[in-house]
Amino acid sequence: MNATPLDQLLRTQTGIWRGLHSENQNWRTIASGFAELDALLPGRGWPLGGVLEILSPYLGIGELSLLLPAMAYITQSKRWIAWIAPPQQVYALALLQAGIDANYVLVVDCRQEADIPWSLEKLLRNGRCGMTLAWPRRLSDHQIRRLQLAAEAGSALAVLFPKQRSGSGYTALRLEVKPAETGLALHILKARGSLQRASLTLPL
Repeated sequence: MNATPLDQLLRTQTGIWRGLHSENQNWRTIASGFAELDALLPGRGWPLGGVLEILSPYLGIGELSLLLPAMAYITQSKRWIAWIAPPQQVYALALLQAGIDANYVLVVDCRQEADIPWSLEKLLRNGRCGMTLAWPRRLSDHQIRRLQLAAEAGSALAVLFPKQRSGSGYTALRLEVKPAETGLALHILKARGSLQRASLTLPL
């Protein structure tokens, strides 16, 4: 079968963006632990070396359950999980039950809001930290850009639970979660390398 002009163009011009099917996507990912979700994410997982923003109407609706399988994998790989200014006490027993090695869990108590982005950047660049979680009020585009660069340098995943939606274009992935009758309703608002918007409900 003869190649179409479009096929010829795609073979000869390597700089053309192809959305989910781009051959130039070379960023690393880590499986979320939910096959249905991974099928919708570019790279088939959470973006290592990127910022993930999770928006929720309020805390405790199951948003942390989305991350537990990845946390278990990271700690079993002898990398740290850092919790930055968590709004509630980290429940160690629940982490252990999820397969997370508590020896690789670090909790940072930031007394001022300004300490959150500083702590995040230092931990992300460290290289020994595989994931950070933080609950800032709101971060500026400039701050999120710095976190994105730090996450790339440390090949880590920065997870933000902002109290106010930022709208920053520097996040690699932005999700919105809401409670549903059968679990957790999840909407992909933005995914690096893709124009696809998708929704699904996970039975959490």
